[in-house]
Amino acid sequence: MSSFQESFATTFPAVRVRFGAGVRHKVGEEMEAMGLHRALILTTPQQADTGAEFAALLGARAAGVYSGAAMHTPVAISEEATAKALALGADCVVAVGGGSTTGLGKAIALRTDLPQIVVPTTYAGSEATGILGQTEGGKKTTLTSPKVQPEVILYDAELVRTLPVGMTVTSALNAMAHAAEGLYAQNRSPISTLMALEGLRAFRDALPRVLENPDDLHARGETLYGAWLCGTVLGMVGMALHHKLCHTLGGSFDLPHAETHSVILPHAIAYNEAAAARELAPVAGIFGGKSAGRALHDFAIRMKAPLALRDLGMKEADLDRATEIATQNPYWNPRPVEAGALRRLLQNAWDGAAPAA
Repeated sequence: MSSFQESFATTFPAVRVRFGAGVRHKVGEEMEAMGLHRALILTTPQQADTGAEFAALLGARAAGVYSGAAMHTPVAISEEATAKALALGADCVVAVGGGSTTGLGKAIALRTDLPQIVVPTTYAGSEATGILGQTEGGKKTTLTSPKVQPEVILYDAELVRTLPVGMTVTSALNAMAHAAEGLYAQNRSPISTLMALEGLRAFRDALPRVLENPDDLHARGETLYGAWLCGTVLGMVGMALHHKLCHTLGGSFDLPHAETHSVILPHAIAYNEAAAARELAPVAGIFGGKSAGRALHDFAIRMKAPLALRDLGMKEADLDRATEIATQNPYWNPRPVEAGALRRLLQNAWDGAAPAA
């Protein structure tokens, strides 16, 4: 059966995407095509050496390096990096890294309208969206704007070949969450559905091969392909309960981003499956299970992903507060967000238990 819907609308942003081992060496070429001359290179502190390599690669086109990107995009860091971009006279940013670095590039673009070239080193997928999440005062908020949509994305399998296996798995499940929630999004389209299912299939096929041989460039490239597809879905449709919970847990309790997505995904999908069984049925088929939530949980186990919020540093005493925050200004969701049911979901996720409907 096709994915046709009788009524839908869809929008594709103007983004140039390039895949290929070694394509990171084309940053200067992309800058030249856009008439750009001075790039501020962005990384996290852990990837400062990579930033220096890109500066050497760009030579005179590198205005400088800022290696202060942090998880959940704190506003204070964004302001500091923006000031540096302006002081250096940068006419673009080159974000090399995962969601933290990509988020910082978007935050700078929001404030300056500078073009962005993103070179992902994880599977976060946020580079494919016009969505920015920022944290200030212990709360994470999101916005959507064409100003934060990167103009160019370069997917280089060589850059993720050394990504540790644990980070590979959690980053992949983070990306898969975008696709899974996209299947029942209020504003989904046949195109977003096709991309979501293809992205999930890419991860199903390639992620086990990466775990067997992290140096497998073909498998690494296929996981980047999955990340691009899933990230594009995130940029095309609205997200629901899963992302609300992860934003709550990350922004208010400082839990690690990708790991939190990994733990919450099967539980949020199981919660919504009663209201979106038809839309989620293909997920069970792709991963081999009777239900989408349980199939994702079993896949996470096979991939040796984290399963419990308690293992990420979440205190059981904070679950009530997390429930309270998550039920404030809830995202649209196919199933009503009920405090009692949500609290049970979080308890199961904290315990590391199998998801309950």
